[in-house]
Amino acid sequence: MALKKTTVMVDEEDLALVKEAAAREGRPESEYFREAFHIAALRTRRWSEDWDIPRLDFGGPVTTEEIDRAVSDGVADAE
Repeated sequence: MALKKTTVMVDEEDLALVKEAAAREGRPESEYFREAFHIAALRTRRWSEDWDIPRLDFGGPVTTEEIDRAVSDGVADAE
């Protein structure tokens, strides 16, 4: 990954929090800013084609109680 240097203006309080986290976690401050830029870049992406998301047919409406039961059963099975 090629890196390019840039200058940005940031809120003083945000910068202080990043500095504290970097010191606490032993990471360079620049990693936090690269991560933030990456997240911002991902949020700007747009796709020209529709996503192929399958539709699920449960044969009728699903109640809140049925969802709660399915989640509880799934958690119990995972334990």
